[in-house]
Amino acid sequence: MYASNFVEGVDFSLYFILAISVFFLVGITAVMIYFLFRYRKKRNPVATNIEGSWTLEIIWTVVPTILVLMMFWYGWVGYRPMLTAPDDAMEIQAVGQMWKWTFNYDNGKSSDTLVIPIDKPIKLNLVSKDVLHSLYIPAFRLKQDVVPGKDFSMWFIGQKLGRYDILCAEYCGQLHSYMLSSVTVVENDEFDKWLAEEQDNSNEHPGLTLMKKNACFSCHTTDGSRLVGPSFKGVVGRSETIIVDDKEETITVDADFIKHKLQNPLSSNVKGFQSGLMPKLPLSDQEISHIIDYVSTIK
Repeated sequence: MYASNFVEGVDFSLYFILAISVFFLVGITAVMIYFLFRYRKKRNPVATNIEGSWTLEIIWTVVPTILVLMMFWYGWVGYRPMLTAPDDAMEIQAVGQMWKWTFNYDNGKSSDTLVIPIDKPIKLNLVSKDVLHSLYIPAFRLKQDVVPGKDFSMWFIGQKLGRYDILCAEYCGQLHSYMLSSVTVVENDEFDKWLAEEQDNSNEHPGLTLMKKNACFSCHTTDGSRLVGPSFKGVVGRSETIIVDDKEETITVDADFIKHKLQNPLSSNVKGFQSGLMPKLPLSDQEISHIIDYVSTIK
């Protein structure tokens, strides 16, 4: 049993092209080596004058043309079913952002990983919050670019129970390699139970929930260690040297600075860290207040 409904078609096309390539690589190399010995100067001191052969011309034109057309045909046969999702496909929104995948279900549930029922068609509606991404599920033989401002989708049927990697196949910034997730194929009853479970964030600070949702911890830590951006540990009240318009300034990080930075991420950057990486997030004043309140608790 294949992991998805597209594996067989894609793999057949791949192995067909690979077999032809290996056949001609070995065949042409063998003929070249034979000719090196058969027609070396010692055996043929005077080069033979060859007028040409229409038969050979036709063969090495027609045969490669047929093979290339066959490669195209098998590739098209494997690709064509990917273009149109069935009408009864379950739709899930897949959101890409630096550097995280989020999957939103119709009932309002969100998850960092994709969970789907076995043998049911799934349609992923792809959205990017910032830059170009590409959702890639190697085991399913599927990859689709996720472009800001463009509507793209992909569909598949998970046919084998298990967990499979999800990667980003388009370089999207310094932590591109961190953009990992997974798709888990489960039995229908198990999926229904999982989907009905409510996310329990009742005891979680709303600022922490927002920061998880917006992938803040892909670039910042809470333990003082260094990533792409400065750590949140003890950041409020800390003196930082920032660069504004190529000039250095020393400031004390407070609520006003954090709010300004969230609303205008490219206005400045902390010295020693690369500029231009932080995206502008669609946050309300209330959400910004929650984030500031939570960051203030990280000592």
